[in-house]
Amino acid sequence: MIPNLANILTLGRLALLPFIIVLLSLPFGWAAWACLTLYAAAAVTDFLDGWVARKYDQITPFGTFMDPISDKIFVVTILMMLIAVDRISGIFVLAVIVILAREFTVSGLREFLGPKEVKLPVTNLAKWKTTVQMIATGCLIVGPYDFTLQVIGLAGITAAAALTAYTGWLYVQSAKEHIIGTE
Repeated sequence: MIPNLANILTLGRLALLPFIIVLLSLPFGWAAWACLTLYAAAAVTDFLDGWVARKYDQITPFGTFMDPISDKIFVVTILMMLIAVDRISGIFVLAVIVILAREFTVSGLREFLGPKEVKLPVTNLAKWKTTVQMIATGCLIVGPYDFTLQVIGLAGITAAAALTAYTGWLYVQSAKEHIIGTE
């Protein structure tokens, strides 16, 4: 791998995860707010790495491979940690299950369709889903220390799950003919 800014941002997101996990595990308000700061920095890299790669022609096979993996590792880890530390509990865990099921399904579809040279491009609605999910997750990180943010976070994760289910269904519909085939 030849280091470039886009790839450094992608790997930087993963490098922040251990610190986010530790801070999220600590039962102190200051730790939650510090965690939110690191989470926000990591979330910004999710936008910036792709933008930098396109704008400055830094698209590489490594970045193309690592960016979606980094995104999945980041999302799954944060959501699982929010459940582990009771920021998400009860019926709201279903929202996380929907989000994770869709992430794995779409990744599987892309893996299956890749050799057939069929692309599943990210839709604008899926980008909105990601934005809602990121904001909701950030709110839930500090939720125990701010009731309003907790309510916004739970409403947001529910909305993200609904958007997730819908966009996942759209991806499956667009890939259906390639899955069922005519063999």
